[in-house]
Amino acid sequence: MTTERVDSATPSTRILVVEDDREMSQFLSELLNEEGYQVAVAGDGTFALEVFQRGVFDLVITDLMMPRMKGIDLVRRLKAIDVDASILLITAFGSIESAIEAIQAGAFHYIAKPFRADELLIHVRRALEQRQMRQEIDRLRSEALRRYRLKDIVGRSQVMQRIFDTVRRISDMPSSVLILGESGTGKEMVAHALHEHSSRAAGPFIAINCAAIPEALLESELFGYVRGAFSDAQKDRPGLFKEAHGGSLFLDEIGEMPVNLQAKLLRVIETREVRPLGSNKTEKVDVRLISATNRELEQAVHDGRFRQDLFYRLNVIRIELPPLRERAEDIPPLVDHFIGRFAPRAKRLVKGVEKEALALLMQYRWPGNIRELEHTIERAVLLGNKSTIGIDDLPPELRKSEVDRLPLALAVTRKYTLRDLEREYIEKVLLYYGGNKTEAAKILGVDRTTLYRKLEEYKLSE
Repeated sequence: MTTERVDSATPSTRILVVEDDREMSQFLSELLNEEGYQVAVAGDGTFALEVFQRGVFDLVITDLMMPRMKGIDLVRRLKAIDVDASILLITAFGSIESAIEAIQAGAFHYIAKPFRADELLIHVRRALEQRQMRQEIDRLRSEALRRYRLKDIVGRSQVMQRIFDTVRRISDMPSSVLILGESGTGKEMVAHALHEHSSRAAGPFIAINCAAIPEALLESELFGYVRGAFSDAQKDRPGLFKEAHGGSLFLDEIGEMPVNLQAKLLRVIETREVRPLGSNKTEKVDVRLISATNRELEQAVHDGRFRQDLFYRLNVIRIELPPLRERAEDIPPLVDHFIGRFAPRAKRLVKGVEKEALALLMQYRWPGNIRELEHTIERAVLLGNKSTIGIDDLPPELRKSEVDRLPLALAVTRKYTLRDLEREYIEKVLLYYGGNKTEAAKILGVDRTTLYRKLEEYKLSE
C-alpha cells in the first residue's frame, strides 16, 4: 500500500497542539518536531486561546473532548479571533457527529483515533497547503486592489479605469480641469491625484470650498490683502493663489462662487496675475487650477448664475465622476480598502465582509456615495466584535432596505429557490395591500382562485 509523501516543513511553520492527555500531547509534539515544525502545546482550550492570541500559528491541532472547554467551542472561539484559522480535530470514533459539527463551524478536517503517524501528517500537510492557498488568494486580491487604485481612489469598473487613465495622461498638462460629480463621489481625491502625478507634486496643493466661506471673505482668501485694506487688516496676507504658487489650487464647489468674484477669477486665469485687496500692484502666479462642482454648470450659465466665459476657461478638460450606485462593482474593492484603513484602530483582526452583508452593501442606493460607504465601514469595523462584518454590523437604514424588499443579490447568496421567491413575494404583496386579496391578485397577475390555492400551498396565514 502506498502513502502520500509528506514534504518537510519550513522552519517558520508553527503549530499549536491542544491536548489534555499528556502522552498524546508528547507524541504529537515529538512527531511534528521531527518533521521540522515549531510546536507549542496547551493543555486545555482556555489556555490555548491565550497562546493563540499571543502568537501567529499556521495550524491548530485540538482534541475534541477536553475539560473546561470542548473542542467545538474552541473552534468557534478561534474562528471568531481569526476567520482564516486552520484547525485539525482529533476525535474518538464515537464522536464523529460532533466532529462534523465542528467542521461546519469552520474546522478544516478531523481524524479519528486510533490513527497512524503518516495519516496525521498527510492531514497536517493538506491543512497547511489550504492555508497557503488562502494566503496566496489574499495576496493576489491585494495586488488587484493596487491595480484598481490611483492614490486613494479605488475602482475596478471600466468607467473608473478610464478616469484613472485620463488622470495619468493629463496630470502634466497646464490646462484647467473641471471635475463634476455628486457630493461624496471623491472629487477632491481626483484633484489630489492630478497634483501628485504631475511635475508640480513637490509644490503645494491648496484647496478651498467656495460654498463654505462668506462672500465678503472669499475674495481676500483667494487674492490676499495688504495692511490697511480694511479695518481688521493689521498686516499683509498672501492669498491662496500666492500660497499655491508652483503647485495646484483646488476650487471646490466652484458653482457657488458669487458672480462678482467670477469676473475677478477670470482675469487671474487670463493674466496669470493677482492683485491683493488694497494694492495697486499685481503679482505673477504660476498655478494649475482644478475646479469641482456638484451642480449643473451649463444650467447655471443658462440661468445667468455663472459666467459663460469663465465656464469655458474652467472646462478645458472635464472629468465626470459617476455616483456609486452606478458602479456597484467598485464596492467590494472599496470595502477592502476601508477595512484596511480602519482595522488597525479596532485592535482586532477584521478579515472581510460576509456574503449577505456585501450583497446588501451592493444593492443599497448610497445617496452619500463613497463618503457614506466609508463612514459605514468605519462604524462596522470599530463597533463590531467579530472577524468579519455581518448584516448586524450595518446601520439601520441598510438593514431596513433588506426588510422592505428582497434584493435578488441577497436571494442568490441565500440560495433561494423559485418556490422561496414566489412565497416571499406573495407574502410581501399581501402585507403591502393590507391583506386585500383582490388587489394582491391584480398585482400578482393571477385570479383569486389561484391566489387562494397558493396561500394554501404555502401555508400563509390570513
